Amino acid sequence: MSVPTVIVHRDAEVLAQAVAARLITRLVDTQAARGSAHLVLTGGTIGIATLAALAGTPAHDAIDWRALDVWWGDERFLPSGHPERNETGARQALLDHVDVDPARVHPMPAADSGLTAEEAAEAYAQELRKASRPEDHGPVPSFDVLLLGMGPDGHVASLFPGQPALYEEERPVVAVHGSPKPPPTRISLTFPAIRAAREVWIVAAGAEKAQVVHLALSDAGPFQIPAAGARGRRTTLFLLDRAAATKIPPTMGRLASP
Repeated sequence: MSVPTVIVHRDAEVLAQAVAARLITRLVDTQAARGSAHLVLTGGTIGIATLAALAGTPAHDAIDWRALDVWWGDERFLPSGHPERNETGARQALLDHVDVDPARVHPMPAADSGLTAEEAAEAYAQELRKASRPEDHGPVPSFDVLLLGMGPDGHVASLFPGQPALYEEERPVVAVHGSPKPPPTRISLTFPAIRAAREVWIVAAGAEKAQVVHLALSDAGPFQIPAAGARGRRTTLFLLDRAAATKIPPTMGRLASP
């Protein structure tokens, strides 16, 4: 797994804009090299703000949206269109405003799909397997960018400290029950699927994240601080605002923006 790089921006608004700009560059370069790209979206305040910033810049036209596969790292197991679903937020902030190919947008099944949470997780795993190619690492595509938010407890996707999903080594997607953050039932990628990504970007803002950022970049284990286990094969970025970066280890590389 790659060694994390820390990049710090002035505040949450600038952070969202900077991540959006970085994402445009990365996707355009990937599509120029291979013709298409795979992007994994996240929810949360800063994740949705990043998508809104992406929709709001004219530079997003540089992306070939018809050649982009869109996935999710986790989802709240709620009915379709529910305002708390990550898919709903992503559609409102970005996907409804760009020319995506509907067949290449891959939301996780909703609670009104007729599937149980376990069946929904397996259905999503099957969809990932269908998109995987021989050159990919395992039963999921080698995602070009996998975006993750991070909670004050260090959770990423719906992998919460101490939960059984952290120990899953075989399945790329699991149902999560008893989430300490509502709603209690969710679907999430597991560590093996996350670590198959070429690049993992953990985006965090706010002083309440500072201590857990410190732990995720130190010697904490992924079962106590799940963000410590989220790493990309080639690149891992911790994209932070100044408030979230106040306790990063002094040995970490730090690129501060004005």
